[in-house]
This record gives sequence, C-alpha cells and structure tokens, in this order.
Amino acid sequence: MHSLALALKNNGVEVTGSDDEIFEPSKSRLAHAGILPDSMGWYPERIHKKLDAIILGMHARADNPELIRANELGIPVYSYPEYIYHLSHNKRRVVIGGSHGKTTCTSMIMHVLQFHGYDFDYLVGASLEGFSNSVRVSNSAPIMIIEGDEYLSSPIDRRPKFIHYKAQLALLTGIAWDHVNVFPTFDSYKQTFTDFLSSLDNPSVLVYCGEDRVLKELIEDFEPKDETFRIKKIAYSLPSHRVANGKTELLEENGLQTSLQIFGNHNLLNLEGAWLILKELGLNRNQFLQAISSFKGASKRLELVAQSGSSTVYLDFAHAPSKIKASLDALKHQFPGRKLIAIMELHTFSSLNVGFIQEYFGSMVAADLALVYFNPHTLEHKKLPPLSMEAVKNAFGRDDLVVMNNSDQVKEYVLSLNLNHSNLVFMSSGNFDGIDIRKFSQELMGIISDGSINSGL
Repeated sequence: MHSLALALKNNGVEVTGSDDEIFEPSKSRLAHAGILPDSMGWYPERIHKKLDAIILGMHARADNPELIRANELGIPVYSYPEYIYHLSHNKRRVVIGGSHGKTTCTSMIMHVLQFHGYDFDYLVGASLEGFSNSVRVSNSAPIMIIEGDEYLSSPIDRRPKFIHYKAQLALLTGIAWDHVNVFPTFDSYKQTFTDFLSSLDNPSVLVYCGEDRVLKELIEDFEPKDETFRIKKIAYSLPSHRVANGKTELLEENGLQTSLQIFGNHNLLNLEGAWLILKELGLNRNQFLQAISSFKGASKRLELVAQSGSSTVYLDFAHAPSKIKASLDALKHQFPGRKLIAIMELHTFSSLNVGFIQEYFGSMVAADLALVYFNPHTLEHKKLPPLSMEAVKNAFGRDDLVVMNNSDQVKEYVLSLNLNHSNLVFMSSGNFDGIDIRKFSQELMGIISDGSINSGL
C-alpha cells in the first residue's frame, strides 16, 4: 500500500492516507515523500466529497469509520488489486502467480526488461536492485508486470487478489497449501487457482510449471464456461544445467554456457518460466541469457548477506513447507561439501496453526543442523492456542531438531556454533522478534575472519 502511494505521488497525484500503526521502512519512506499521516488512527472527518477514490488495504476492517463515511458520501472504494487494474486496463497485463517463486519470477522478468531498456510498469513484493520502488504506474508503459497474490483482496472483497488483474499473459509456478486462516482445506485453496484461470482475458497465454503435479492436473481439468474462451497453454520443466565449483551454469543446445548468480532447482524452474514469458513479450534467447547472468535475486530470497572464505550466511523469506524444502535442497546441492545450518521462525498464522504445522514434516531434512523458533506472544496476538516445543519437534519429524521460544537464546546458540565451512540460512517472513539479521550475520562472519569462532558444533 505505501509503495502504491509513493508511485501515485511520483505521478503528481495528491495522496493522503491513514493507518493505526506504520512500521519501518514504510514510515521513513512516506515521511520523506511528505505523505506520512500526522497522527495514527482513523478520522472519518477527513473523508470528503472532493476525494476521487479510496483504496482499501487488507489491514482495515469492514467497520472502519473512514470506510463507512466514504460509503455514505458515495466515494468510489477500490481494493488494492482493483485499483491496479484500473490503472493498467489499457496495458498488456502480465500476471505471475503461484504458491512459491512468484516474487523471484516477477523480479527476473523485470530485471531482463530493464537490462534491455524496455518501458514497463510493475508491481512486485520485494526490493530489487535497480528499482527504487516496488510499484511503478505510468501513462507511457505499454505493459505491466504484476506479481499476483492469491490472498484476499480486501475486508469487503473476499476474492483472491490476482483475479482482478484479468491477465492476458500469465505464469503459474505451482500450488502448495498456504493461508490456512482463509483456506481451511487444500481443496478450497486450489479453487482460487481455478478462479484465476476463469479470470484470464480472452484470448490469453498461460505459462505453467509442468513438473508440479497438482498444478498440471488443475490446468488439464479446467473447462472454461464460455466456449469461445481461448487459452494458449505452455508447460515448462527444469532447464539443462550443471553445477560445478559452487556455480550453476545453463547449458544450451549450441554448446553455449551461461553462468548464473542464482542456484537450485526451484530457481531454475522460476528462470524457465520467466524466459517463456519474456519470449512471449518478444525477446530472443540471446537477449535473455545476456541479462539473466547478472540477476542476483530478489531481497530475502536466498539472499547472500555475509560471507567469509567458505562460510556464508543467507536470508530467506521461506516460511511455507514447500519453500523451506526448496531452499535447503538448493543450498545442499550447490555446496555439498559444506555443513548446512538452518534457523527457521514460525511466524505466519498457518505455520503456528496446530492443524497445519504437520505439513512441515520432512521439510528441513536437508539441513545438518536445524533450529525452529517461535514466540508464544505471536500465538496470543493471532489468537491461536498455545504450541508446545514437543509438538513442533514432532511436526517436523526430526528427533535432533532444536526448538526455542526466546530470540536472545537463538542468538546465543548461533554464536556458540562452529560456522567454518558452513552455510547458515535464516528463514522467516518475520524478523525473529527484532534481530537485525544482516548486522548479526556480518558479526558472525567477522568472528570467523578474526579466527575467534567457538570450536564447538
């Protein structure tokens, strides 16, 4: 929401906003742009007839006093995705969806287009090198690249966000159950992707991962309600590649080898999906390879945050079972000779749900040492029943799993480890209750450089 506000302000639109709490970095960025609310809270008296529109975020409630006032005055109210469509309805809309990898795919496409000087608008869910904001909307760009989220659109629109975009060119990466607070069963979750297929523009192009069994079956079983509906379907699979000396290379039929800065089968599948989208946009293979070799990844997506010799620390947004497994498998395959240490935080509603946590079984098997952290106060905040450490250990299926519920103890534990010739990865959609992972990681690698690392495991 704050990124959209900044994008609109940059376009000369008069923007105001409200919230009951604003966190960093949003707070500083809004203040710098001169649009940070002067006080927190909801003020219906600030809603007036001269407003062109209200954009309603998911954090507001249906009984929000400002929303009630807007409805009384007849001011148009948009959900976030509805407004994005409003801004892009006359552009070619490229929508990237799926339970995992959509931010990376979106970032890859944006990186390649920018590398070759294309004019395009975008919406992406992470910071990306070379882009000052995560949203761009303009009058000039003929296309818009949109990361499509399957979560609810707004408190008064319970439909998934990505159906509002009416994609003309779509990419689906895979389906793995998530958002259990909204989709209590896997079938209800899958239905959102069927709804997405129904929302595609006519005609449209659909690129999808053919190696995802659930997604493949869903697409094969999909029957449009309109007999005139036309979808060009393109399935993709793992591209030809090799891993040597800690580097991954794409292998072309003509013998060309392209060294990549990303790694892991999950990322290679993302890369193949991104390539097929770019191909549909008119780019050729040489243009793609030239640009993708410099792609470093999106923020917090297996992001290398510190390194010392053969020891590294990564920060990963992975929090769902499939994402955790994919990231750990990637690190183990890329660096088979290094010890792999995984520190994961249970932070989302789904991950802390007693009924869902069993989905994590076997997800951390690739790690030589695995630790799972959760804060009991987070459970209280989300109004979930208590979760015992034993229940967490049983859910993950590792007798040697270390479970903690105090973030200071996590730091102490990590500081006690021998990190020589190791890959350490912090995995969370949160921040381990205030740990500055980047600063802490630099400290850890500094200890190794100084030669003063603890000699125990």
